[in-house]
Amino acid sequence: MPVSYPVPNWRALRAEDLPALSRVAEIVHPGFPEDDAVFAERLALAPDWCLALASENLLMGYVLSHPWHDGAPPRLNSLIGALPSPPSAAYIHDLALLPETRGGGHGQTIVNRLISQAKSRGLAAMALVAVSGSVPFWERQGFRALPPDPILASYGPDARLMRLALAC
Repeated sequence: MPVSYPVPNWRALRAEDLPALSRVAEIVHPGFPEDDAVFAERLALAPDWCLALASENLLMGYVLSHPWHDGAPPRLNSLIGALPSPPSAAYIHDLALLPETRGGGHGQTIVNRLISQAKSRGLAAMALVAVSGSVPFWERQGFRALPPDPILASYGPDARLMRLALAC
């Protein structure tokens, strides 16, 4: 019999969520390991851009994002040190949902929330690196793939830099 969980909701990511976030990342992105320090840095630099999909105290997904520049993404598993000032885009570092949460609209809900947040802050675009066959999901959200870039090598052979222009 399948396990039933209360309906998860998006909320602010907290520092105490980071161990559970690492476990979700290992399940969802086993081919793209990142150090816990990367997750902690993104949360410290941009707490209002980092959210958890949680059901009671069970973390079922997360999104790490932050203001950035409209250009090359950070390398995989790298610290960025500081955010650009002023930023020109929002960068979605990672959106990870446990398999049992997929298909419930949680991904679209959080992407729409981030788009609204980026527009309200006057950012011109959003960007991300799509991996593991996720390009169709991001295209449904309005993102378009950009030409291949050598900086994506650390993300794997099917990685695609994707961008969404925002009309503020």
